[in-house]
Amino acid sequence: MADNPMLKFVATRQSYPEKRPADLRAEDFAEIARAYAVGKAEEQAGRCSQCGVPYCSTHCPLHNHIPDWLRLTAEGRLREAYELSSATSTMPEICGRICPQDRLCEGNCVIEFSGHGAVTIGSIEKFITDTAWAEGWVEPVVPARDRSAQSVGIIGAGPAGLSAAEYLRGHGYDVHVYDRHDRGGGLLVYGIPGFKLEKEVVGRRIERLRDSGIHIHLGFEVGRDATLGQLRERHDALLVATGVYKARAIKAPGVGSGAIVKALDYLIASNRKGFGDVVPGHEDGTLDAAGKNVVVVGGGDTAMDCVRTAVRQGAKSVRCLYRRDRANMPGSQREVAHAEEEGVEFVWLSAPEAFDEGRVRATRMRLGAADASGRRTPEADPEGSFTLDADLVVMALGFDPEDLPQMFGAPELSVTRWGTLRVDHRTMQTSIPGVFAAGDIVRGASLVVWAVRDGRDVSERMHAWLKEKAKVSPGAVMEAA
Repeated sequence: MADNPMLKFVATRQSYPEKRPADLRAEDFAEIARAYAVGKAEEQAGRCSQCGVPYCSTHCPLHNHIPDWLRLTAEGRLREAYELSSATSTMPEICGRICPQDRLCEGNCVIEFSGHGAVTIGSIEKFITDTAWAEGWVEPVVPARDRSAQSVGIIGAGPAGLSAAEYLRGHGYDVHVYDRHDRGGGLLVYGIPGFKLEKEVVGRRIERLRDSGIHIHLGFEVGRDATLGQLRERHDALLVATGVYKARAIKAPGVGSGAIVKALDYLIASNRKGFGDVVPGHEDGTLDAAGKNVVVVGGGDTAMDCVRTAVRQGAKSVRCLYRRDRANMPGSQREVAHAEEEGVEFVWLSAPEAFDEGRVRATRMRLGAADASGRRTPEADPEGSFTLDADLVVMALGFDPEDLPQMFGAPELSVTRWGTLRVDHRTMQTSIPGVFAAGDIVRGASLVVWAVRDGRDVSERMHAWLKEKAKVSPGAVMEAA
């Protein structure tokens, strides 16, 4: 009987891909980890216990068939592993790079609970699809049938919009994606630094969609180049997948200073510079951390992107100010560890109270009583004030939706009290018939993997709606079943 390639978690220790030394990786924006060699990927996949109830899959928003493609990888059947991993995800190698696996699949791995260390799921997922690209296995989408008599317009070329576009093209529709930026990808391109996600990885996904017959219209701003109503006249159905870009503000003396910038402005400038663009805010030093004492306010993944970008730009010092403790930080603990390795100082239980020229006045915080969610609320310690040198302050406090009804010229587009689009959660349709919404613009700022999931889900709702429309619309293609 052949040797079982699985269940090796007792004899084989957990091993992630080797990271480049912190001092070297802090000098560039390349990804920090080297790729697995084939043998190492097979070895680590073989640690999977093939448990009867795969908590890794149930805690993955996409419910990826993780144990199955781990087994295929361990057996050296990489093409089959790729086909299975891509059956549930339009961006497996992207999610493998940027998902917080420590909170999702790997954090719920059964052998992690047993003390043997989780299977390195994200790194293996990345390895599988990177191999597929290298071997030429990733091909354009082939429509199941021709439904191009019906067209779909998608507003937003981020992960939700692109995922929906791929699935809808697979159903055969004529798909048009509109985005106000000059490159597709949304925050995958402009919000996430290259050391987490190199831009070529996103770019090849965009090109694959173009090769699949999807029309991507860049530099197209809804409200300026066409109203929502005008787009409705062009297409049989619309999807709004704009994401959320409005920075949350803080009220404190001196907050309007030129030395205080928004996280997304800072990250976009850095990413554009990496593309070779001329970026005025970077050229004049406003959005460049070189030689400066930098303070980043916030504790999520965006804050981690900002502190690690500042290190690479040659900041004199980089500190992260967060009002809770490490255990209550919303960002990935792996990202915190990477930042610490690269020289970032974390100032826990601290919040800014005023901004002066070249300084941040802050106060110590303490965790008080739990709120309705069970999370302890931070409160100021009246005797804990201190000052930090700060030539550049980056506010990374999260994102809220923009005023889409006003921007799109569509006052009938209903929103919630948080500004997100209101949808019927059974149909994912907004208050306007035939206009659907998905991703962060519905759920609020969240993870890329949830955006991919929402794009997948809304494509099926739109497909069902379009088939019904084809049955009753004059002149429509009647073969909609």
